[in-house]
Amino acid sequence: MPSNEYFISDRPRNMERTVNKSLEDGTHLYETEYRAYHLEREGFRIAELQLSPSQSVPWHKHTEIGDTFYILSGSMRLFLQNPKDEVRLKPGQSHLVEANRPHLVTNEGTTSLRFLIMQGVGTYDYVPLV
Repeated sequence: MPSNEYFISDRPRNMERTVNKSLEDGTHLYETEYRAYHLEREGFRIAELQLSPSQSVPWHKHTEIGDTFYILSGSMRLFLQNPKDEVRLKPGQSHLVEANRPHLVTNEGTTSLRFLIMQGVGTYDYVPLV
């Protein structure tokens, strides 16, 4: 079970205006060391993200699409709701988060976490949660 710090910590000030509202893009709500899109087409995209040990992707869900995480380097700790669960991933491992399932992505290690996210098939949105 995640500690309380994962529910609100480091939340940008502008997030309060967007909580529980579907957004076309939520990238302005959190910082990354690196972000690139390797493939974007209607209904599907592949993104690469890199998080420092202190960065995370805050609690959110996607209405239509699932997120498949594939770890390139570092260690990911993924918190899930409905039902509550926790998944730890190392390089070469992957995990699918189904559409509408709230999740929080954290860097569990002491070095940068680099991973791919395959998102689809469907219309992408980002629904921030508290």
